Amino acid sequence: MTGATCRWGFLSTAAIARKNWKAVHLCGNGRVSAVASRSVAKAQSFIDECMAEVPQQQEVAAVGSYAELIEREDVDAIYIPLPTGLRKEWVLAAAKAGKHVLVEKPVANNLEDAQAMVDACAEAGVQFMDGVMFDHSKRLAEICAQLKTESAVGKLRRISTHFSFSGDSSFQQSNIRTDSVLEPHGCLGDLGWYCIRMTLWAAGLQMPTHVTARTITPLQGKDSEGDVPGEFSAELSFSNGLSAAFYCSFLTSNQQTVLLSGSDGYLTVDDFVLPFYDAEAAWTEHDHVLDIDNCRWNFRQHCDRKAVPEYASGEPNSSEVNMVRTFGNCVLSKKLDASYAELTIKTQRILDACRRSDAAGGVQIEI
Repeated sequence: MTGATCRWGFLSTAAIARKNWKAVHLCGNGRVSAVASRSVAKAQSFIDECMAEVPQQQEVAAVGSYAELIEREDVDAIYIPLPTGLRKEWVLAAAKAGKHVLVEKPVANNLEDAQAMVDACAEAGVQFMDGVMFDHSKRLAEICAQLKTESAVGKLRRISTHFSFSGDSSFQQSNIRTDSVLEPHGCLGDLGWYCIRMTLWAAGLQMPTHVTARTITPLQGKDSEGDVPGEFSAELSFSNGLSAAFYCSFLTSNQQTVLLSGSDGYLTVDDFVLPFYDAEAAWTEHDHVLDIDNCRWNFRQHCDRKAVPEYASGEPNSSEVNMVRTFGNCVLSKKLDASYAELTIKTQRILDACRRSDAAGGVQIEI
């Protein structure tokens, strides 16, 4: 490792890697050293297209082998946006080579695989983190701080999250997210992972005790061996009386909402995963009042919009830039943060429990 720069290797040219290319450029402590794909030509095309919009001063190597990239001496950290079904092999290989790992979500096919990845990184003394960008947002930190003090909604009683988009017939037939081998969790992995993560944050990172879940609508791509969840819902219970629900879908229009209900009001977020295009990230606190005076009944609306200065994306203070900057700081300072791996394992445990409940016909599963 050299100086104060974390040197990144991108293991795949997936679309989300383009956003993180720019994030690395803006983070102030990193640069992309190499990009690997199944062919040198494909890797070079990705590099050329990214360089055209977000140029780096240093040359970026195009590599035609994942293994070759992992072994490069000019790479400190590996970013892995490969399909879920392929990730374990390359996370383990990266850890074995002493490379720090930022892996996209959902992290693994199951808890056993996720734990193997986390353990391999811990044993190798390298940082592990999954790619949930909003974990690193100022808005989330502020909302969680208010929930702890009960200043926003009083005592929290209910958490509801919803993440969906409507994929067309081409998506449903050909996208890898409807392939049971590459992305076995379907919408639960692609979208539900975020709902589970938001639920954990709102609950103060405590784990639910039970879950009931079901696939509402399955989808099966034309070349898939089996179906995956295309529309999914779950109900979670906590030991302190808190309850939560989430809904995710490839069949419902764009929605990324959070509803946090408490004894004194409720809080809403309309864009909790991908913030609306703006220079600030907002949420709204609600405390409506019902006035009753004999025959006159008036329900008065009280809404208070809150916001923090934080760009939606592509700026130095946006959440994806904060993510790679935080990761780079762990690498460069050699002060690893195990809390990110713990958060991943908690999320995977809940996801696995949802799958078990669904497979058993929606029965209640103890976590």
